[in-house]
Amino acid sequence: MKIESIRLKNFKAFHDVEMREIPKFCVFVGANGTGKSSFFSVFGFLKDALIGNVNTALAKLGGARGFDEVISRNSSGPIEIELKFRERASKDSPLITYYVQIGKRKGRAVVEREILKYRRGSKGSPWHFLDFSLGVGEAVVNELDSVIIESDLKRERQQLKSPDILAVKGLAQFERFPAAMALGNLIENWHISDFHINRARQEQEAGYAEHLSRDGENLSLVVQYLYQNEKETFERIISVMRRRIPGVTEVNAETNDEGRVVLRIKDGMLDEFFLSRFISDGTMRMLAYLVLLYDPNPFPLLCVEEPENQLYPSVLAELAEEFRAYATRGGQVLVSTHSPDFLNAVNLDEVFWLEKDKGYTQIKRAKNDKQITTYMRDGDKMGYLWKQGFFGGADPK
Repeated sequence: MKIESIRLKNFKAFHDVEMREIPKFCVFVGANGTGKSSFFSVFGFLKDALIGNVNTALAKLGGARGFDEVISRNSSGPIEIELKFRERASKDSPLITYYVQIGKRKGRAVVEREILKYRRGSKGSPWHFLDFSLGVGEAVVNELDSVIIESDLKRERQQLKSPDILAVKGLAQFERFPAAMALGNLIENWHISDFHINRARQEQEAGYAEHLSRDGENLSLVVQYLYQNEKETFERIISVMRRRIPGVTEVNAETNDEGRVVLRIKDGMLDEFFLSRFISDGTMRMLAYLVLLYDPNPFPLLCVEEPENQLYPSVLAELAEEFRAYATRGGQVLVSTHSPDFLNAVNLDEVFWLEKDKGYTQIKRAKNDKQITTYMRDGDKMGYLWKQGFFGGADPK
């Protein structure tokens, strides 16, 4: 999957913004409070709404005030989110638009409008495969590849149990709604990473985990799974660890006598294993990112907040290379950073910055700034330009 554009209206600090031509590897910079985390929360919100409903997702994002906390200040609504994406990065893949409009009625959030439409070629109007309002609407039941002209589409009228449920959630469970099912699968497999060292150090009860969780507390379980079931992937991760972190020669996760899975890393210089609580923060973080990036079943969209924390500046360029390689293999990567060293490893067309204007956040692109483009063409680096104040309101303080 490749997201081509995002439009947000009345969503937290984003009163009305659109971000176009999003690259496979995309990096955001901005001062504290400009909305980097809020931007990533769009994806978490849609995933939570798909699992539950928009009220539970809004409560998770905005606390007890829910809708009133998420909607932009001084806005009457509704909240609008529009994503344009392709199931494959190829331009031959149909451009898909998903639009959801959320309002508030009788004290509760409701889905006022939800649309899923495909543009099959470069010309003509897109075909509506799903169109719902307040829990009632129509969805196409044809297999997408079997449809040649729009008049061949077969639609069924459906009514959801509640107006705060996404139609994609309900219809994605049924094979006769292939368009909704495809979108539902994509949203379910988005991943937002907000890794916390202290959570990852905790010993886990023996269990089973194939994928790293959002905050990384199941790192030892995933390492154990990879060692036991994905030997080739595990060896690749260890090989990269040896190159990125000098001294590391071996990693394992074993179940102790108390039934807990213990993560251990071997330092070749001392020829002994160290338990996770004695391993450096940087080593733990690099291991977690490699486990995430070399997942045998990679996420179609991966969002990572401030990966530079606890890492030496010298390895940040290498980490940027790993993120870009992940994007090259097929997954899209969105990263937020405060590190000039990380930015120095990023290309001109990969960088966007966020800045506040009259209380709301605007999104700007580095390659659209003539001055930044000229300096980069002359051999300067992105991180140095950021430190020198060329990114407007996104300058580091």
